Amino acid sequence: MLTKIILIALLLLVIISLFQALYVMMKNDEAAPKMSKFLGRRLIFSALVVLAILILLATGVITPNPRPY
Repeated sequence: MLTKIILIALLLLVIISLFQALYVMMKNDEAAPKMSKFLGRRLIFSALVVLAILILLATGVITPNPRPY
């Protein structure tokens, strides 16, 4: 259960970072942080999600759904 909460939190961070980058892009303020900062965070969080899922699958903590045939 804790692993699912962590994965959901990481996915929410990905979405929040994406919308922060959108806000910075739409605002177009020179004093604001660069959009690449937020997109870089999104990339890191996405990589962490994929890495966590691969590790959890390899260790058997989570199991994929069986094939339908």
